[in-house]
Amino acid sequence: MDKTSEIKELTKKAEILKAIAHPVRLCIVKNLIDIDSCNVSTMQNCLDMPQSTVSQHLAKLKSAGIIEGERHGVEIIYKVVNDEVRKVIEVIT
Repeated sequence: MDKTSEIKELTKKAEILKAIAHPVRLCIVKNLIDIDSCNVSTMQNCLDMPQSTVSQHLAKLKSAGIIEGERHGVEIIYKVVNDEVRKVIEVIT
């Protein structure tokens, strides 16, 4: 791998680490791994935070490619789709 490719790859990994570095996002990811998937309302109740705050954190995780949401009627069910993040969470918890 040349230096340019290596730097690009490391930059992507650093962005993922930044996304999960926040305690709330780390909690969301860990819980999604533990229970496989859930919706915003369940997360909101678990975290005791407003839905808008949880949604903002979910948006950051989604844009980093860590989670995906699948629409089921009026709700969106989120799950972790990044296996590298699963490994990181497993190591740190």
